[in-house]
Amino acid sequence: EVRTQGKVLMATVKGDVHDIGKNIVGVVLGCNNYEVIDLGVMVSCETILKAAQEHQVDVIGLSGLITPSLDEMAHVAREMERLGMRQPLLIGGATTSKAHTAIKLAQGYSQPVIHVLDASRAVPVVSNLINPDLKPAYVAQIRDEYQRLRDNHAATNTPLLSLEQARSQGARFDFSDLPHPEFTGIRVLEDVPLETLRPYIDWSPFFHTWELRGRYPAILKHEKYGEEAQKLFVDAQALLDDLIARKRIRACGVYGIFPANRDGDSVQVFTDESRSSVQTTFHMLRQQVVKEDGTPQWSLADFVAPKGSQDHVGGFAVSTGFGLDEVVAAYKAAHDDYNAIMAEALADRLAEAFAEYLHQRVRKEWGFGAQEQLSAEDLLEERYQGIRPAGGYPASPDHTEKQTLWSLLDVEARTRIRLTESCAMWPGSSVSGLYFAHPQSKYFGVGKLGRDQVSDLARRKSLPVSEMERWLGPWLAYDPSRGS
Repeated sequence: EVRTQGKVLMATVKGDVHDIGKNIVGVVLGCNNYEVIDLGVMVSCETILKAAQEHQVDVIGLSGLITPSLDEMAHVAREMERLGMRQPLLIGGATTSKAHTAIKLAQGYSQPVIHVLDASRAVPVVSNLINPDLKPAYVAQIRDEYQRLRDNHAATNTPLLSLEQARSQGARFDFSDLPHPEFTGIRVLEDVPLETLRPYIDWSPFFHTWELRGRYPAILKHEKYGEEAQKLFVDAQALLDDLIARKRIRACGVYGIFPANRDGDSVQVFTDESRSSVQTTFHMLRQQVVKEDGTPQWSLADFVAPKGSQDHVGGFAVSTGFGLDEVVAAYKAAHDDYNAIMAEALADRLAEAFAEYLHQRVRKEWGFGAQEQLSAEDLLEERYQGIRPAGGYPASPDHTEKQTLWSLLDVEARTRIRLTESCAMWPGSSVSGLYFAHPQSKYFGVGKLGRDQVSDLARRKSLPVSEMERWLGPWLAYDPSRGS
């Protein structure tokens, strides 16, 4: 009988649907003789802790991509402490970090809580935690390191402008020559051929998924792992050919262009060109961090003309994830984890390609992109007018703005793409956002937010301040629990 080195339970937390990184970690651990119990995605705290006790696991690993998952991870840690559990807790996912783990998670659980950057680090972390000879020194080292991170965080004081000051230093643009779209309203895209999207794929993030760092196509000739990258690329092309030929996954979406005007830091969307009736309102945030370079305190609202101008905004939601669950399940049933993960990675790339393809189409329908002559590289480098920022990302970190977009476009009814309770999109291979047409529109990070702006946003959205603080936790420049 071959004994495993230990049992590791893994799960993507409640409200989150992303699990490619977790799946790769599971395969790596399995190849190193660990028994992996993978609970999948959108797993509640109760289910995670019950399974951990039933299977008597040695380590618990939590994964999440979106910022609300950080709160759910903290909840799991607190529950583990309340129940007197002893298993070390591993934290991973795109929005997680060593600093956040040290500051927000590790202090809620008396056992080791460790951030795992990627799959290559998982095996040494788990082996150190399971080996009784190695664990004491390793845990002591981690705790010292995390205490230093907490000390540095406590000593850091991010200077902020008041919201009133920040608004007074916002961008001022000329809106005298606004493009006029060929249509306003909503259009639905059903079963877009995957071969149409293929030329728009950005392959660099595909290699990053597999922890091969570099840019495509240069990565194929990389001195250290170019050979492995080439093999991966060949396999990806073969599977992509199969997905396209057999139509194993579907691409569908919805988008719209609407009359809109700025109202302070909000953007009002009107029912028609008369602009007499507001259909919905998007509430934007503004940079408050003090700058020394003289640039404006950006807000997405700055890119929309005030009332009295015939401006517009757009919105979209696309997915290439329909049918993916069945594809992945078939590969897993055949014990083919490699192609199961490959299919997920390709679906993610196709979703981003769909967003790029649709943005190009919208720019032409809006008029200002009609004369574009852009290469594939130009598209990847975003050498075009306009932006498509997504809710939950740096320029618009409030995930609940996706709920407004879903209502405006009636996304779920038209496409079956839905939002979880944490505002993650399902299927996971989905992309959504807003369209801004102004030639000076740009991407930026809002950065840290003051209490005055969070309170103002809560007022504008008619939500309790505490709820806005929960959604914007990683972006707060203050500790809500301390009143400072």
